[in-house]
Amino acid sequence: MSEVTIYHNPKCGTSRNTLEMIRNAGIEPNVILYLETPPTRETLVKLIADMGISVREVLRKKCDPYVELGLDDAKWSDEQLIDFMMQHPILINRPIVVTELGTKLCRPSEEVLDILPQAQQGAFTKEDGEKVVDAEGKRLL
Repeated sequence: MSEVTIYHNPKCGTSRNTLEMIRNAGIEPNVILYLETPPTRETLVKLIADMGISVREVLRKKCDPYVELGLDDAKWSDEQLIDFMMQHPILINRPIVVTELGTKLCRPSEEVLDILPQAQQGAFTKEDGEKVVDAEGKRLL
């Protein structure tokens, strides 16, 4: 069985939907509650590089530290932004999923379907009622 890891926040609906889509593929992932066990700096840098996105793209903007620290200011370097994420893990956008097929920031949650090594095993509907996968396991979106 393939190994899948999700950096997860159970209070986040997008993260919960992503986790359930992984499980709907018959995979029980390694769940890292990143607010309790943040990635090391080295791991975070690797995750960002593997996703092929900028540091700013992984920076969560809808949280208090982002506003309080003025992180929308272009003066902050990538290194400084990573420092802030290490000090305040809530600044790391989620969920981040790692599989043998790639690493992705799964926003929206159905982005995870692009990197799962196994197909969906049945229908899946998000918490908000949006249907993502039909009864045959085929992606609808």
